[in-house]
Amino acid sequence: MFRIAVGGFSHETHTFLEKRTTVEDFADRHVQYGPEVIERNRGVSNYLRGFIDVVEEAGGELVGTVYAAANVHGYVTRNAFEKFTTDMMDALREAEGIDGVLLALHGAMAAEDYDRAEAEVVRRVRSVVGAEVPVMVTLDLHANEDHHLTDHADAAFVCKKYPHTDTQETGEAAARCMVSTLRGEFSPAMALHKPGIISPSIFQGTDFSPMREFRRRADEWEQVEEDVYYVSVAPGFGYADVPDVGASVIAVTDGDKALAEGVARDVSAFMWRRREKLARRPILGAEEAVQAATQAVGEGRTPVVLADGADRTGDSTHVLRQLLRQGVKNFALSSMHDPSAVRFCQQLGEGAEVAVSAGGWGQASGEPVQLKGTIEFVGNVNYELTGPMSTGDSVGCGPSATVNLGDSRYVILTSLNHQVRDAEGFRAFGIEPKDMDVLLVRSRVHFRAYYDRVAGEIIEVDAPGMGPADLSGLRFHKIPADTFPVGRNWPQHE
Repeated sequence: MFRIAVGGFSHETHTFLEKRTTVEDFADRHVQYGPEVIERNRGVSNYLRGFIDVVEEAGGELVGTVYAAANVHGYVTRNAFEKFTTDMMDALREAEGIDGVLLALHGAMAAEDYDRAEAEVVRRVRSVVGAEVPVMVTLDLHANEDHHLTDHADAAFVCKKYPHTDTQETGEAAARCMVSTLRGEFSPAMALHKPGIISPSIFQGTDFSPMREFRRRADEWEQVEEDVYYVSVAPGFGYADVPDVGASVIAVTDGDKALAEGVARDVSAFMWRRREKLARRPILGAEEAVQAATQAVGEGRTPVVLADGADRTGDSTHVLRQLLRQGVKNFALSSMHDPSAVRFCQQLGEGAEVAVSAGGWGQASGEPVQLKGTIEFVGNVNYELTGPMSTGDSVGCGPSATVNLGDSRYVILTSLNHQVRDAEGFRAFGIEPKDMDVLLVRSRVHFRAYYDRVAGEIIEVDAPGMGPADLSGLRFHKIPADTFPVGRNWPQHE
């Protein structure tokens, strides 16, 4: 019998966003302690479920510590970072006879005092449990990590798919490695290499080139070399001005450090030779994208999904304004993040006529749009994901409202920032997505897990916003100078 502590601390930090990520932001999404870390994740397809299933099947005992996750905002505040990290350390100290630690991290967290936040979490965990207790972590594909994390962890495992439909499988891989290590059947050796590339998320979908080829190269190593257990390819999170930014390759082998180094360097070099396709390509602006959507509707390719990948604050009005200006009918936007507009609709109630200013309050979000129509839905929305990604997980949108502008033009308003991942991102607000001609979502790739199967056409949009497809408009100060294509050593900075 072995006892394995499980938990996590997850945040994708957009360091260019002004709003800090607070304790309350974590509470709005996920904060779990002790046994609820285990019980509340049994039915959710995520990293923790993977830990739970494998450890229990192997006859091990699970000890829940802390799991905290928040939606994308700016730097994690000093208070929030210290609270959840300290809570985790206290839980580990109180647990007796811990044989191993499994943590679901993200890899792109940055806190006010720690640019390499997850590395600091793992360092602190190591200081509590000691050098002999294996510590293994899962990471998001957008992880920005370097040796500061791998120096303290025994093994790290990045999910292999974007959209992240394999998080449970990634958790299982980490847990199997842990169990085999505790049984003396496996001796993890790990190496990390960074090719020096920073890229926007919209180019990182693993079903498309070049990530498809990068993943294939990594898979070949796993298939050919018996001692290669897992090869991670993390293109990184490009909206973070941190020293460990950008792509990384992490190889885990059975006791062969030299082999791990060779694999990580090979895949990293392969990525470098194809860096241009990962880092930049043209995408339609708002006006052109709406024109393309109108043409697709006319040709019967519905529903058309307009994916506004640049909107990180959830309140951009650029694409909505084009839909209205070009006279598009039968469309739905999920969703517009505007708590004040929601409150106004709540006061009037369902069925009331409304004229309310919405959106345009965030960074690079455009001017507010005047919404005039009928309030068709008001409620506190918390729904369960049913699509291929994070199946069973709950999504909280807070108090919300749906406004019909006439001609079946719907705008969903939410109090919390909300990214659509499947049909429930519309149905929870009273709209059936398959009945719409055009669906506007605030997403880069995750929506594809569901909508690639049901959409008649998908059109990526690069409207103004804080998640641009061209990173050269952001001002980086902390990233390595040779980071392609926006480090100061590259031509555009001459």
